[in-house]
Amino acid sequence: MVLAAIFFAGFIALGTWQVHRESWKLKLIHDVTTRAHAKPVPAPGPAQWSSATDLRYLHVRLAGRYVAGKQTLVHGSSKLGYGYWVMTPLKTDRGFIVLVNRGYVPDPDASKVKPPPGEVALTGLLRLSQPGGSFLRSNKPNRNQWYSRDVAGIAKARALPADKVAAYFVDADAVTTRPGGPVGGLTKIHFRNAHVGYAITWYLLALGTALGAGIVARQQWRARDVSAD
Repeated sequence: MVLAAIFFAGFIALGTWQVHRESWKLKLIHDVTTRAHAKPVPAPGPAQWSSATDLRYLHVRLAGRYVAGKQTLVHGSSKLGYGYWVMTPLKTDRGFIVLVNRGYVPDPDASKVKPPPGEVALTGLLRLSQPGGSFLRSNKPNRNQWYSRDVAGIAKARALPADKVAAYFVDADAVTTRPGGPVGGLTKIHFRNAHVGYAITWYLLALGTALGAGIVARQQWRARDVSAD
């Protein structure tokens, strides 16, 4: 019975934890959705890079010039199919560099991914770096094979000054798409939210434990009555 009580308390605690996680996830979804659809604000500068984690999917604006010869193609999928994300460093008019995901291309044709010259202005969503690679494939900088948008890794491979490169990258909005060029605005915002199901599962296990313990206790009580007779 003591063991049953421990399991019951544990299942109740886990269910309650999932309820709290559900509240946290709903707030996160609300905050992200609000940021993503808000009016764009200036991209965070160096003083804010340490808090970039709290700025996921912030709608930002940038102005500056793309850095020639430093482009990187990253394997990836979009609603248009499997292809590449075109990552191009932008030297901003504020002095720092931001890797910009200009969008999707189906193949690595250089004529399609060449960045526009001169001053550019764009808007997009702030994204966090994706170090290391994808779930099944690691980035191979020495082979120029990239499977995730690893800001630090790409900056190092392209010999960009580490202290000048933002700790995030920006997914360009669709309005930046040029004919025949990378297709922007394909960011998929999705947060898996299964906490209610998990909470119900833990609470059902707690209920099952309580019922099982009750049945065992009842049988023991009956056995004692029979022995007393």
